[in-house]
Amino acid sequence: MPTPVWIKFGTSEYRRTGVAFFLAGFATFALLYCVQPLLPLFAQEFSVSPAQSSLTLSLATGALAFSVAAAGALSQGIGRRGLMFASMSGAALLQLVASVAPDWHMLLAARALEGFVLGGLPAVAMAYLAEEIEPAHLGKSMGLYVAGTAFGGMMGRIGMGVFTEWVSWRPALALFAACCFAAAVGFRLLLPPSRNFARRPGFDPAFHLQTFRHHFANRDLLRIYASAFLSMSVFVTLYNYMTFRLTEAPYLLSQTTVSMVFLIYGFGVVSSSLGGMLSDKFGGRPLLIFAYVFMFIGVLITLASGLALIVAGLAVMTIAFFIAHAVGSGSIGPLSGGAKAHASALYLLFYYLGSSVSGTTGGWFWEHGGWTAVAVFAGANCVIGLVVARSTRPKPSGPAAPIDA
Repeated sequence: MPTPVWIKFGTSEYRRTGVAFFLAGFATFALLYCVQPLLPLFAQEFSVSPAQSSLTLSLATGALAFSVAAAGALSQGIGRRGLMFASMSGAALLQLVASVAPDWHMLLAARALEGFVLGGLPAVAMAYLAEEIEPAHLGKSMGLYVAGTAFGGMMGRIGMGVFTEWVSWRPALALFAACCFAAAVGFRLLLPPSRNFARRPGFDPAFHLQTFRHHFANRDLLRIYASAFLSMSVFVTLYNYMTFRLTEAPYLLSQTTVSMVFLIYGFGVVSSSLGGMLSDKFGGRPLLIFAYVFMFIGVLITLASGLALIVAGLAVMTIAFFIAHAVGSGSIGPLSGGAKAHASALYLLFYYLGSSVSGTTGGWFWEHGGWTAVAVFAGANCVIGLVVARSTRPKPSGPAAPIDA
């Protein structure tokens, strides 16, 4: 294999790549999660249950979960940068379609398609960074990408809540579609071309199936995949049904006030970048254990009745979640050896399945046991995650193997 030509820390290419992937992370999470503060509104406007209203989010993340695997394989033949741009811009256009959907089922269909199209970005983004960034600084770059997802998630939720109260949810969805399309254009202009990627012309199903089987046989990767599912289950479940909790008695918060709770995402912007750097220095296992312990503590704090304590519990859980995600996503490249796009796709399959499956399942707990039942469900995921984290091994040191060798 030829010697890799890395994007080195401190160069203009490194800075451009960082900004480009910050924009990519922003667009991904802003498009996916901007509907989260609207779940109580959807339940009221379309006369559906809380669990049914969560389908506007769960269908999008579920479709994305399965499309990332196909996108990761497809990118081996058509390249990374073009597929990521097409994914971002296509999802933004489908967001426009969702904003004018005439009924509930059309809204769900548009959101599911949006999630499916968006799947071209996340797995390929992780593969690109693992291929192109100097291995010693991969954690920093991955942390910046995850920080972009935190910023996008925060601004999508807050902006949607505020604009919905000023106008309505339809023009608010359209506005975010325009912003994310602009982010896609900026991403395309800033990102350097791939230099360490070896294109495989055509589409060979046998090769892709064999590669996926190889990754499933890697127990270290399986533990990281399980962690992705469990941590995302905790995160999305708490935020999905916290919007219902805070708009009901005794809190009765307005749409704008509830959306301000998502300012907590600012902690995620910082903790994800810090988690990436600490992972480079100390290894992933101790940080992953730390993350699950503090996620559990955060869940327990949300059981309090005081609003300040509820927000504090969400903040603790959010910080811990983004550390876990930065460690997990940064571990995929070194643990996978070759075929990094496939390994990244599987990571995101489990990650978004956690959002889709648990995000809607949590609605059953909310409807039958209120917030206590939701906290029990989330806490159980934390405990299982801690068991998984304790069994993980530190990611190997040294340069990552060339992709698809």
